[in-house]
Amino acid sequence: MSLIVKICGLSTRDTLDAALAAGAEMVGFVFFPPSPRHVGLDLARELGRQAKGRAIKVALSVDADDALLGNSIDALQPQILQLHGHESVARIRDIKQKFGLPVMKALAVETRADLAALPGYAAVCDRILFDAKPPKDATRPGGLGAPFDWQLLEGLDLKLPFMVSGGLNAGNVAEALRITHAGGVDISSGVESAPGIKDPDMIRAFIRAARASEEMIAS
Repeated sequence: MSLIVKICGLSTRDTLDAALAAGAEMVGFVFFPPSPRHVGLDLARELGRQAKGRAIKVALSVDADDALLGNSIDALQPQILQLHGHESVARIRDIKQKFGLPVMKALAVETRADLAALPGYAAVCDRILFDAKPPKDATRPGGLGAPFDWQLLEGLDLKLPFMVSGGLNAGNVAEALRITHAGGVDISSGVESAPGIKDPDMIRAFIRAARASEEMIAS
């Protein structure tokens, strides 16, 4: 199965087009007001139309209620929901039943103990995203540009597709893939010139690096 590259936190037509033209399989849109990458519903509707049929659209939310989820789904028309908060297994089950969409759950990792919750989530989710655990004083759970110890995932026996995120960039994606054997990589701040400001050249460079890493590992 080929590597999935996801560019997350897109919020302009130009940067979305750069990600799509460079071959990103997934494009993520953030519905979380504290984030500098937050998109309103009107913008999400516009960007959703731009991405339609060109990549898998991912709607990211953080401990969202049904109203926010419903509004974001109506605007973006995503193929998958990314839940990046403290959503419980029961809450995820309810969301899947109510909205009928696949779910990717972000799991914050700092130590091996953080993987203890994995079996419960794996039982209800369609995909897992391993991300770095944010500092205690952080105002948002992701997009902070910090990696975690990828060796914690070494030899992971997970039947579910999984991706890695957190502190990735064009220079370290090969190492992340070599250690984790992840089926996908997810980047946000690593392709930004400033918080929330995506850089088309950095997007293209990251996707090139990810593809080269995939070929190197395969050979």
